[in-house]
Amino acid sequence: MKITSIGEILFDLFPNHKRLGGAPLNFLFHIYKLTGDGIIVSRVGKDVLGTKALDEIKFAGLNTDYIQIDRIHPTGIANVILDEEGNPYFEIDTDRAFDFIETTDEVKYLVNNETNCLYFGTLAQRSEISRNSIQSLFNNSDIKYFCDLNLRNDFFDEEVISESLKTADFLKVNYKEMGLLNDLITQIDYNTEKVAFELMEQFNISMIAVTRGKDGSTIFENGKRYDYTSIDVKVKDTTGAGDAFAAMLCLGYLQGLEVNRINKLANDFAGEICMIDGALPKNDRIYDNFRELIGIY
Repeated sequence: MKITSIGEILFDLFPNHKRLGGAPLNFLFHIYKLTGDGIIVSRVGKDVLGTKALDEIKFAGLNTDYIQIDRIHPTGIANVILDEEGNPYFEIDTDRAFDFIETTDEVKYLVNNETNCLYFGTLAQRSEISRNSIQSLFNNSDIKYFCDLNLRNDFFDEEVISESLKTADFLKVNYKEMGLLNDLITQIDYNTEKVAFELMEQFNISMIAVTRGKDGSTIFENGKRYDYTSIDVKVKDTTGAGDAFAAMLCLGYLQGLEVNRINKLANDFAGEICMIDGALPKNDRIYDNFRELIGIY
């Protein structure tokens, strides 16, 4: 499995500390720690935060060859506001380095020749340059496309969503995003199952996972729905839980695991991330058990 992720790298700024993040990086970080492989394509500024990001990514063992350095625009940041239940709200600055990702010959070769699955979302598509770069990598029939929608603030529109859905072989959304998809795309009397199957038919999507936070998730595939209710965990904060779910969903999908098993593994892994500060573990202990559970040794 050669998995490539493209999109934002940024720092989540909490009231008393900052953490390296961005959904594409969080996702790929987990993929790498679980499989020993995976590439992130992104862009950081030539600044203190950019240097810190590269240092942390290298220290974790990930490849930084496809992380571009922007001499004009600063590294991305997101101010994180946590509610009483530890759920984050993000205030994301604009005109950041990840808004200017370029499609180099090296990136094209990576995706077209050394990638089995390409992960992408919508935040990095908010700007014309990164949007054109990401969408230029669509329509390769030899790879699978995983869209983790991640609708943030007002950084999306119907066109970006539609192009993303047209490309996606499988899709992850949360329950709030599902309502927005109905408002913008399907426009039917809202029912999660009806909207999911309508989207799958309209855009030829093979699997849709809808997360519900502490209430678990539902996966739709092949005309069936599969529900899973999470076990209670002691939540520190939920930042990055969706990205952890996405990583496990992606590996399970690509390995052809049974859907109920994927659902449980993805929820259990996301629950582990909820019990730590920030989106990324400081050590690899969390991954040890899940490698065996998902069949990767």
